[in-house]
Amino acid sequence: MAAGTYNFTIEQGATFSRLLTLKENDSVMNLTGYSAASQMRLSHDTSTVAGTITATITNASAGQITLSMTSTATGNIEEGIYVYDIEITASSGAVTRILQGKVTLTPQVTR
Repeated sequence: MAAGTYNFTIEQGATFSRLLTLKENDSVMNLTGYSAASQMRLSHDTSTVAGTITATITNASAGQITLSMTSTATGNIEEGIYVYDIEITASSGAVTRILQGKVTLTPQVTR
C-alpha cells in the first residue's frame, strides 16, 4: 500500500484533534495489534523534530486512528510549513507509512 498524501492546518496554541479511518482496497483495515506514530519536521532531511503528533489507534476493528496535540504542544511550535508522516507498526515489527504531507502551523494571537 502506497502512502496517501494529505495536507492540513494546525492552529498554534489551540488543541488539535483529527480522526482518520484507514482503508485498504475500499475496506476498513483492522488495526488490532498495531501501533501508530507521527512526527513533524521543517524538512525531510532535518534531524530535529518540530513536533510530535500523538497517533492513537482508537478503534482497531474500525481502522480508526486519532491524531492529537495539546494546546501547549501546538503553542510551542513556531509558525510555518512542516512535513509530516504517519506510520503504523504491526506486532511483527513491520512498519508501513500510511499518510504524508505538509502541515501549516498558523500563528496564535491570543496568549
